[in-house]
Amino acid sequence: MNDETKVVRVELGDRAYDILIGSGLIASAGREIASRLRGRRVAVISDENVAATYLEPLTRSLEAEGIAVHPLVLPAGEKTKSFEPLMQATDHILASKIERNDAVIALGGGVIGDLTGFAAGIARRGTRFIQIPTSLLAQVDSSVGGKTGINSRHGKNLIGVFHQPDLVLADTDVLNTLSEREFRAGYAEVAKYGLIDKPGFFEWLEENWRDVFSGGPSRTEAIAISCQAKADVVAADERENGLRALLNLGHTFGHALEAATRYDSARLVHGEGVSIGMVLAHQFSARMNLSSYDLASRVERHLRDVGLPVSMADIPGELPPAEMLLEAITQDKKVKGGKLTFILTRGLGESFVADDVPASEVLSFLREKRG
Repeated sequence: MNDETKVVRVELGDRAYDILIGSGLIASAGREIASRLRGRRVAVISDENVAATYLEPLTRSLEAEGIAVHPLVLPAGEKTKSFEPLMQATDHILASKIERNDAVIALGGGVIGDLTGFAAGIARRGTRFIQIPTSLLAQVDSSVGGKTGINSRHGKNLIGVFHQPDLVLADTDVLNTLSEREFRAGYAEVAKYGLIDKPGFFEWLEENWRDVFSGGPSRTEAIAISCQAKADVVAADERENGLRALLNLGHTFGHALEAATRYDSARLVHGEGVSIGMVLAHQFSARMNLSSYDLASRVERHLRDVGLPVSMADIPGELPPAEMLLEAITQDKKVKGGKLTFILTRGLGESFVADDVPASEVLSFLREKRG
């Protein structure tokens, strides 16, 4: 860890852990992990795209500290978040003889992090788990907070467990190898933190997003602010009994759109679904006379300026009827007692949990926006 590395602490009592954010953290991963790990064996789970670039330097760093590395490389893409790869990962952990003082490492984006965390959470009834997120989206969102899982034919992330990591290493250097589309998709989650309850951060992003995209000092700052925002929420509401639900701003609409495209990344990736979902959430809030259409337009304008999709019309190909989109929403895990729950807003950075949203209003809105 160098002097420029930022440290965010997730305060969860005896399960507290650090998020390290900075340059060169994969190269120094062995030292960081060895200082926290009593065991000397790790299972590393990655995907074909990430492993081709980062598995070798990570392995070299770990082996230099006397840690034995057992890698498993899975196919890239959202379809890896399913039962068969989960069983592969779990079997690999057991075959690698990972014990409770050892660790399972997720080296990849959100798909690998979610899958690996689930496998680590159920193998031997719970093994130590380290996140090395390699996408912006994973660094600011899915690697922090302990939510793990896979998708079902009924919807996204419906099968999983809460299993907190012991350490998160967010190497900002890896973001330089992301495609523009991947980086933009991750940025949607960054903007989300401003829209939830940090209006000053959203205004800062409106002014500094170009520096974030170009890799200037604002990039590390934006990641650190995002991680701190999530860490604060997780510490206050680890299992999403209240406050943590706000982190789902845009996700109820977004997950329905992902399901509607059958998780086809050529059409829509998660961050793009969140971008459209956040615009829809602000538009729906205005429709319900909770906030203004001017705010909805402002959110839409910023997300469009950075190159993100902002409407259903921006998704290539045909979408199913509004009725089927509503059905996908009713399968969402944020439904309670059959009542629709959305994260809506009363103003910039004034998001709140809206329970018992009338399904008829949602259906009418979806028909209008689907066109």
